[in-house]
Amino acid sequence: MKDYSITTLTMVRTFEVAPERVFDAWLNPEVMRKWLFTLEATNKVAVSNPQVGGTWEIVDHRDGKDYRAIGEYIEIDPPKKLVFTFKMPQFSETEDTITVEMKEMEQGCEMTFTQNIIVPHEENWTESDIERVLGEYHEGSEHGWNLMFMGLKEFLETGKISYQG
Repeated sequence: MKDYSITTLTMVRTFEVAPERVFDAWLNPEVMRKWLFTLEATNKVAVSNPQVGGTWEIVDHRDGKDYRAIGEYIEIDPPKKLVFTFKMPQFSETEDTITVEMKEMEQGCEMTFTQNIIVPHEENWTESDIERVLGEYHEGSEHGWNLMFMGLKEFLETGKISYQG
């Protein structure tokens, strides 16, 4: 038996802005610091080297702790497709893969977000334990991304984010 499972989270969102603007929000550190795993008020680090093999990093400071998200760009095809890795080293050494695909629409664009979430198994887990934990990871990730995407949409369409955690 493998020592991990993968659950796939797919989310689709529409934005009333050009796909280039949404694509840029994933790569531009000045925009990333406003919504990607952080908020402007709590962001300590937002770095991006947007080229294949380049890395990105976000550090958010909340409740007296630093939360660090890092990854590497695998594919960059502006403004259509972005593929990168995602890891939070303080919680796990697992590295998820995220794919963001943009489709131009009559008014704005549609973004399809897919995250392959790696869920490490613990010793003595039964199949039902694995299914339960996969569901928890999926639900927790979906909740977090939903909040981030609400902020991203508001920022891109209005220029500000009213939700501040």
